[in-house]
Amino acid sequence: LPLLLEATLLRLASSSHHPFYNGFYYNRIMNDKDDGQEKVVYFNGARLLVETPKDPVYSSNGANVTLPCRYRYEPDMESKHKIRIKWSKLREDYTKEQDVLVAIGKTYVAFGDFRGRAHLHQAGRREASLVVSDVRLQDDGKYRCEVIDGLEDESDVVDLRLKGIVFPYQPPRGQYSLNFHEAERVCQEQGAILATFNQLFQAWSEGLDWCNAGWVADGTVHYPIRLPRKPCGGLHLAPGIRSYGPRHRHLHRFDAFCFSSALRGEIFYLDRPAGMTLEEAKQSCQDAGAEIARVGHLYSAWKFLGLDRCDAGWLADGSVRYPITKPRANCGPAEPGVRSFGFPSKGRFGVFCYKER
Repeated sequence: LPLLLEATLLRLASSSHHPFYNGFYYNRIMNDKDDGQEKVVYFNGARLLVETPKDPVYSSNGANVTLPCRYRYEPDMESKHKIRIKWSKLREDYTKEQDVLVAIGKTYVAFGDFRGRAHLHQAGRREASLVVSDVRLQDDGKYRCEVIDGLEDESDVVDLRLKGIVFPYQPPRGQYSLNFHEAERVCQEQGAILATFNQLFQAWSEGLDWCNAGWVADGTVHYPIRLPRKPCGGLHLAPGIRSYGPRHRHLHRFDAFCFSSALRGEIFYLDRPAGMTLEEAKQSCQDAGAEIARVGHLYSAWKFLGLDRCDAGWLADGSVRYPITKPRANCGPAEPGVRSFGFPSKGRFGVFCYKER
């Protein structure tokens, strides 16, 4: 029996001239131009193609978004199998971060944070588009649309980008006091998340110039420079993102670059003739059916709603700031921006309140 089995395997090996590839046999032959290039000839079926947009899909916090994905065959054919569709969220290096949704026919299951928010849009023939409702800051990133037909498995990637704003953040205890995990936490406390490098680069291209190094979401440390100067890498370097590269997430300490998107609510300003302490400011917002605004709320209102107020107000972290879209006398520098008075231990100011819709 062992000799018979060995003879059978040898016979199969010698008679199989074509390796098995992705559900189809193929043959390595010269192409028509005879230039040594290989081409693939498919047998027993057609080639499966998955197509997604090459340009990013843009959305914002709280919105609904559709990530387009379609599939087809060359030559055209009808599948003999039930098509399986799988969506995954990817890291920046295109490795899988988390499962989003798996579907067979009309039946689907969404996973994790996407449960109850993700479903397939299959209005057309061979459509596998993903709909995500109530978009969150964490949803920004790359998504893989994978279509599986029997042994054939093809995929393509959609880039979802949230319209938002990156802002540098230092806590009350001062500059370079945050390890990576603390940076993640303080951004979340300010109604934001730790920015990705791509978001920081976009902010730099729109004018962000900041000479203090800060963490971004992949554990690397950078700072964006528009105007080269001696304390910020030197006069000899061109404008750009200065990089410290990966740093130890527990031991090394820097500032943070936070990312916030459009607001789900509204910001309004309250004041008293004599001003308020921080605790009085918090209570005033509560009395108005709101909460004291966070730093991310104020930046978002300045960026997306054009909030312009030349009156300083308390925020939830104990800082005092005010947003200026139209620079004018007695309202700080000549450029638009969110002005900061730091973290005063004393003083009486107005307050910015935030109310969820």
